[in-house]
Amino acid sequence: METADSERNEGGRAAAPGGWQHVNWTTVPVERPSEGIERQMVVGNNLMVCRFRFAPLLVTPEHTHTHEQMSVVVRGRVRFFVEGGERVASPGDVLHFPPGCRHGATMMDEEVELIDIFSPVREDFLKG
Repeated sequence: METADSERNEGGRAAAPGGWQHVNWTTVPVERPSEGIERQMVVGNNLMVCRFRFAPLLVTPEHTHTHEQMSVVVRGRVRFFVEGGERVASPGDVLHFPPGCRHGATMMDEEVELIDIFSPVREDFLKG
């Protein structure tokens, strides 16, 4: 079923009547927030799903935020630093970061693809 242009939300994603969405990653714009990082976002009312692609050996510094986060490793291996400890995650692994949990990551020797789910929505991501 085709969706009228008036039913499209920001970024060209189809929004069905009632606010629900059916999106394919191939239609979601790719952003490059910094060198070696690609990000795609599907945004709901109270949560968002992001698909990230990270270049090999890229480092994301340790940080905290007020959002609850789940990270699913789709491809590659990544060394996560969490609350002073570390562990290597591989495809199929899921990590949960409660609000305020200090975490960061270093990609290993291959491209890494992660699906991150945040609640509430990361307004800072929406602003670029």
